[in-house]
Formats: sequence, C-alpha cells, structure tokens
Amino acid sequence: MLLYRALLTLLSPLFALMLLRQVLRGREGLSDLAERFGAGLSTMPRTKAPLLWIHGASNGELTAARGLIEEALRRAPGLDILVTVNTVSARKMVAGWALPRVTTRLAPMDLRPVLKRFLTATRPCALVSLENEIWPNRFVTLARHDIPVVVAGARMSERTAQRWGQMGVLLGGTIRQTISAITKLAAQDTASEQRLLQLGLPAATLLPRMNLKSTVELATAPEAELKALQKTFRRDKTLLAASTHAGEERPIFEAFHRLQQTHPDARLILAPRHPSRAETIATELTRVGLSFARRSKGDAPEGAPIYLADTLGEMALWYRLSGITFVGGSLTDHGGHTPYEPVQFDTAILHGPHVSNHAAAYDALDRAGGAMDLSDAAALSEAASALMSDPDRAKAMTEQAHAALIPLRESQLRQEAFWAALADLPKLQALK
Repeated sequence: MLLYRALLTLLSPLFALMLLRQVLRGREGLSDLAERFGAGLSTMPRTKAPLLWIHGASNGELTAARGLIEEALRRAPGLDILVTVNTVSARKMVAGWALPRVTTRLAPMDLRPVLKRFLTATRPCALVSLENEIWPNRFVTLARHDIPVVVAGARMSERTAQRWGQMGVLLGGTIRQTISAITKLAAQDTASEQRLLQLGLPAATLLPRMNLKSTVELATAPEAELKALQKTFRRDKTLLAASTHAGEERPIFEAFHRLQQTHPDARLILAPRHPSRAETIATELTRVGLSFARRSKGDAPEGAPIYLADTLGEMALWYRLSGITFVGGSLTDHGGHTPYEPVQFDTAILHGPHVSNHAAAYDALDRAGGAMDLSDAAALSEAASALMSDPDRAKAMTEQAHAALIPLRESQLRQEAFWAALADLPKLQALK
C-alpha cells in the first residue's frame, strides 16, 4: 500500500489538473472540484440515524441500483443513505429521484487525507460499492475503522483482472490488501467471481451472485412526446444505435448508408453513451455527408434520416420508437452495455463481439435466437435490412429474448441472501 499511496500522492496534482480541465470546459464547477476533495461536508444534512454509504460510478450503475436503494429505505425506516457518484450527471439524476432520507454528493478522491475528512464527517456504518468500483485506499481505510465493505454485483473482466495482477506485482501487497478489506461480495457472474477469487478474495466472503441490471426497469417514455415522434419514426423502419462509444459511429454510419440502398425510408436514432461527444459526432456526420438533426438543439427530426439523440435520461423514448437496437460498447472493446433494457421495450437486439460485461446474458440471447452477433458494418447493414423486410422475424426475436433472460433474472431468494448479509453487519440490524 505504501507504494500505491506514494504514487497517488505524486500523481494528485495531475488528477487535479484533469479535473480543473473539466471546470474550464464548463462540464463541472469549482464547487464540484472542491467537493471531490471533501469540501462542503459540514453542511451535509445529518441525523442521529445510522448512515449507509452506497457508491456507484455513474448513471448506469445508479439506475440499476435504484431498486436496491429503495428496498433499503423500505426495510429500515430508521436508516439514512448517502449515495456518492463519480459524475455530476449521476449526482443530478440521484437528486432528481427525491427519495426520502437519501443524500447525494460526488465521491471523495482516493487520497487518505480526503478520506479521513470524509469519514470523520459522515461516520458511515457500512459501504455498499457497486459493480467494479473497488478503490484501494477507500477499502483499506474503511476496514481499519471496522466499517464493513460490501460489493454488490461485482464485475471483473478478464482484461481488468490481468491489469490488477500486473499491478499486484508492481505495487506489492496493494491488491491483496484491497481485496482482503472486502467483508461480503456478490459477483455479477461466475467468471467475475472466479477472477476475484484468483486475486485473493476469501471464499467465505461470497454471497449468491446478483446482476443489478437484470432487474432494472426503465420508466416509461412520456406518452405525449412519444406520440409526437411516432409520426416521424416508423418502428419497423427505425434502427437505434444505443450507448455508442468512440470508434463505433463510423461503422454504424457506413452500415446505415448501405441500409438506405435497400430501405430508403429507414431512420437511425444515434444515442451516444456520452452526450458530451455530440460535437465530435456531428463533425463526423458532416464530413461523410450524412444529413442529421440534433435533439439537444431542438431540431425537427423529420428533416433528416439521422437523429442525434445527444441528451440524457431519454433512452426509454428511443427504445419505444425503434424496432431494432444495436447495443453499443460492443464493436469496440468496452464490454457491451446491458441487453435487459432493449428486451424490456421489445426491440430486436444486434450487438458486436465485445460483450464481456454481460457475457452470460448475451450468450443466452444468441443461443436462443433473441439477439444477433455482428462483427462489422456490412453484417450490421445486412441484419437490419433483413429485419426491416420481415417485421415478424423481429417480433419473434423479442419473444425469444424475453424467454432467454428469464433464468438469469434475479430470484427473490438471492435478494434475501444479500439483505440477510447486510442485516448481520453492525448497526444495520434494522434491515432484518
């Protein structure tokens, strides 16, 4: 840990500059930067009730964990919850839920002085960290203060496990100490569980596996907005590219250009994972000569075949409008985003080869014919064209997808095992 802490201290000015760059770009304010270093803790509302600290990276993780947060509130009326996040947009989203007894703020930097200030002010009785949010100083410091650390839906890709193994060699016992600080862990899938065990996680800490995103249900789209857009977007002729990353848009544009040769009335809704990339995407669209309208600018969608959906919080609307969805993060190696959301809205699923984040779900979908695995623009165009020509086939895919995911959805028994483990922790017996 000493080498990790020394390295982090040396790099902290660089991290501060990176965060300051966010401020200069207008993506965060100086108060947000200060909050990451522990400012504003004295003004945070506190009661005498025990405080459960829940941490998630960004919108996707917290959306998936909303049910967990609401269940904790239901089970323990005398419990307060602090939700920390890594992004300003996630903080805004959680605050917008307006849940009683829930406070949200940006997570503290993984620096010992910041963590000490944070823990002194908040005095959490336990931390529930979501998915792959595993932080060495945070976990080890909590363990030294006898504060339990629980990881829910832990995800560990093969690439991350290899990187952690290399870090273990370079940073001495840092990885071992971090993993040893975990009190209980529910892995997302068998592969993640095995990788964590190989990194030194004691088998006694394991809880039944749980995938938070397998039970998440997006709120329905506003009916008035939906009806207005349905005049422009025929569902059987609309392809949604959902949560795309850099490097994916160009093959998607190529595929859509090909698709227009067989389906001139086809439409593409492009919803990038990070709307902040919208200017870059718009520049690329202009460069390749494709006509488009932008949601954030209020452009009329009927004026162009491509609709750049560069906003947050409207995925339910785009799923409802689209009969076919290409799930992003899968053509480039980002592990692929959740298939559960498109299945919820009965849209046929296409995806690339990189789906390690939800490997079990995509494997089940592909084997059942509920999704199609594609490797390039030509295959994407061909698949979308075939489904637009045969809407009954697309409908059959959605039915097969629902059936394929039933065994993977979390059972009440597994959820109860998780809550029982939390209720056994000091000061959280109220969850029983």
